[in-house]
Amino acid sequence: MLTPETVRPATAGDAPLLATLHAPSFPEEPWPADAFAALLDSPGVFGLIGFADSSPDRPDRARGFIVCRMAADEGEILTLAVLPGHRRAGLGGRLLAGALARSAAWGTGTFFLEVAEDNPAALALYRGAGFEPVGRRPGYYRRDTGRVAALVLARRLADLLTPSPP
Repeated sequence: MLTPETVRPATAGDAPLLATLHAPSFPEEPWPADAFAALLDSPGVFGLIGFADSSPDRPDRARGFIVCRMAADEGEILTLAVLPGHRRAGLGGRLLAGALARSAAWGTGTFFLEVAEDNPAALALYRGAGFEPVGRRPGYYRRDTGRVAALVLARRLADLLTPSPP
């Protein structure tokens, strides 16, 4: 039985937790805690963490996260990870939707990301959220068997803004 998740903002104090969640999803290039701390202390960067069973005060209940950066009227997903045993249950979509809504509210016009072209689940998630291919970066991601290209995807966020009544 699936349980609802709670999503809360991430802080630099969550950096060790984010590093722990990141490693199983990106074993070839895991990010260390100090990288997450530096990012979350940077202007325009925010993160969201998803917890199982509505337990945002218990790090052992964390299941995934997203970290994004805003600059001028553009934003980008720096990383999104959901623990392998908790994928395909909707948490990635909730994290993505929360990040897009927050970015749109800040006035972000276009949102970008890179995704490995050999990751069909992530591609389906992003395409389902309205992202479209706008470029390709050969050899961007490292794999045990070599390197794989990243697809650059973009989405306009104007449709997420709700006009204010007069």
